Amino acid sequence: MVSSSRARVAARDDPGRTRSAAAVSAVLVVGAGLALRALAAGEVAKYGGDALYTLLLFALVFAAAPRTAPAKAAALALAVSWGVEFLQLSDVPAHLARQSTAARLVLGSTFNAPDLFWYAVGAATGWLAVRRA
Repeated sequence: MVSSSRARVAARDDPGRTRSAAAVSAVLVVGAGLALRALAAGEVAKYGGDALYTLLLFALVFAAAPRTAPAKAAALALAVSWGVEFLQLSDVPAHLARQSTAARLVLGSTFNAPDLFWYAVGAATGWLAVRRA
């Protein structure tokens, strides 16, 4: 019988399998985000979307670098999410959002401090999911 820590190391040693799982996870997260926007409103949709945004970044880290440790992937996804949020303190995202729907979806337009917490929830969810897998 293989211990759970050895099984996790073995899974991390198969980058193709990790990349595939990350790609499927990214698609599922995008689907969850679209479903959330269609079925929910207000704070549930907004803050759930924030957590899913970071969860998507977490999956994309593994798609790009499949041997990344889960804690590092979570930290990177959280850092990017927080970086984008703090960038909203400048006029750059709002200007780009007026020019492009894609920029508005990726960068947002206005700073909202509670988003920082929900990004952390997304990073923690990703970390816990990979740790349990």
